[in-house]
Amino acid sequence: MSLGKHLQNKEIVVAPGVYDGLTASLAEAAGFEALYLSGAAVAYTRLGRPDIGLTTASEMADTMTLIADRTALPVIIDADTGFGNALNAQRTMRLYERAGASALQMEDQTYPKRCGHLADKSLIPASEMVGKIAAMADARASDETLIIARTDAIAVEGFAAAEDRAEAYLEAGADVLFIEAPQNRAQLEQVAARFATRVPLLANMVEGGATPITGADDLEKLGFSIVIFPGGIVRALARTALDYYQSLATNGSNKPFADRMFDFGGLNGVIGTDEMLKNGARYDGSDS
Repeated sequence: MSLGKHLQNKEIVVAPGVYDGLTASLAEAAGFEALYLSGAAVAYTRLGRPDIGLTTASEMADTMTLIADRTALPVIIDADTGFGNALNAQRTMRLYERAGASALQMEDQTYPKRCGHLADKSLIPASEMVGKIAAMADARASDETLIIARTDAIAVEGFAAAEDRAEAYLEAGADVLFIEAPQNRAQLEQVAARFATRVPLLANMVEGGATPITGADDLEKLGFSIVIFPGGIVRALARTALDYYQSLATNGSNKPFADRMFDFGGLNGVIGTDEMLKNGARYDGSDS
């Protein structure tokens, strides 16, 4: 089912952050019906660096291609600023769409951008963002590929300016609005009250970020249509990995950590090794 069809349902779409084929497959196995390919998560895992605009469009497209080969679930991909001007945004649309993305999220920060929950961001003029949204709409091959317009204006220009920008982006053709980093519940409520009856709204839950963590059921009642948890998986795995490496360094063995990890067979079961080998045997004659 396309993301657009999911959004026609009343139930909120919960899209966990993923960054490769393994996390995408694990999220699908957990029962999620949509995924979020986080630029921050790719920066954290592929580069070991913060989300400050270091990840390239080609790195994201390569990652999207691998995820699309692993799952048919709709994927929202972080397109940052479109990686430049309107022409760059068009190229990003074509590149990501070919890679298998169902929706592109683009923001109104200057390039290079930084995480929406970091300080000292700067914005392009609203008129420039309007043009980039229109350019992306013109470039997409399928009307089912959604454009998610994000504004980071709350932290830079204030809440009222963020709402004004969101209005302009909606008029420019955005399919979903994403007003980043509301600072309290009252702002979440105000965003929903103004926009929820006119356009799907996306909320971003960042552990330790500017927005109070709010559950999916609660956000659905407010009127939000999508909630993403973009970097949670990296924070969880990073904590586990740190504990694992410290345990191995201390003990010289993985035995003390065994109850917190898959063994060889366990991981092969999760990723479907036996099934793949059996399927491959259908083509090489070895199963006859």
